[in-house]
Amino acid sequence: MKSAFACIIIIILSAASFSPAAKGKDTLTIAFWNVENFFDTLNTNGKNDEEFSPASNKHWNSDRYQTKVLHLAQVIGDMNNKQGPDILGMAETETKEVVIDLVNSTIKNLKYDVVRIQSPDERHISTALIFKSDKFKILDVIGDTVHLLNNHPTRLILHVSLLSLNNDTVHIFVNHWPSRLGGEEASEINRAAAAKTLRSSVDILLKKNPEANIVIMGDFNDEPNNNSIIRDLKAEEYICDSADYSYSLHNLSWEKKRNGEGTLKYNNQWNLLDQIIVSSADVQSRHTSFNYLCGSFTIFKQAYMIETTERYAGSPLPTYGGNKYLAGYSDHFPVLAKFVSLKEK
Repeated sequence: MKSAFACIIIIILSAASFSPAAKGKDTLTIAFWNVENFFDTLNTNGKNDEEFSPASNKHWNSDRYQTKVLHLAQVIGDMNNKQGPDILGMAETETKEVVIDLVNSTIKNLKYDVVRIQSPDERHISTALIFKSDKFKILDVIGDTVHLLNNHPTRLILHVSLLSLNNDTVHIFVNHWPSRLGGEEASEINRAAAAKTLRSSVDILLKKNPEANIVIMGDFNDEPNNNSIIRDLKAEEYICDSADYSYSLHNLSWEKKRNGEGTLKYNNQWNLLDQIIVSSADVQSRHTSFNYLCGSFTIFKQAYMIETTERYAGSPLPTYGGNKYLAGYSDHFPVLAKFVSLKEK
């Protein structure tokens, strides 16, 4: 009888040790990457995707597509000490199927689920999110439409609400704001529209819960000090241990910006267009169990991802240089940040 009772106690204790509440603490890596023209080889009626087809000047074909898949998987698999990020937002994916091909490739063991909503973008590209299915489950998915003054279609803002093993609800917004086509100043109004759309969604969340965990990521086509980020989104510079908590959003990317670092090189100048922004709750440990690990924002780059030719040395190695196939990775470097998810036992 005593033996049977002891066995029951052991089983209960073993089960408790694997429960979310008993787990106590988990360090999570959240990342974003503009994967640059992640197209399949098929033409879609009504969409401007002919550039990436076998008949185009780029001669995009199945072999090159498979190389792209494997190269993206290589980078993702190398993140987070070769464990892959727990959450990764992406820009410039043509279909959900290409993202599924990616997660089913050499990183299949990481058990990623895919979230994607097709945008009205004329090139058929959209943002997407992948996350480890053994660490999160989906609560909700929304695609926020950005209405430009000229009614030109642009990418949706992907809003995914996830629940962690520690019962933290985390709201992820994946962005790819309108480009600077036509000039930075002339196109600024379009990014301002995207920023205001995003800010409106953030305000709705914060009105319901002032301590909501919000992580905003994306290729904003603007830098941390541009009007769309500072004035319209109202994302303030984040400085470890001395942040101004009167602001509801904090941009983790500023230190890299001040150091002259970037994710994209254009006209031999670094641009920090890819950023991660969080809510105040995520940088104040007394307010929430989900917290940014101060100083962990990183521009991820490995030697194999970097151009070595003299003219472009140090730049991200892209898939193409014009129409010349370079068999690279992306013209952007990814960014990542670490968070601690803590649940009281």
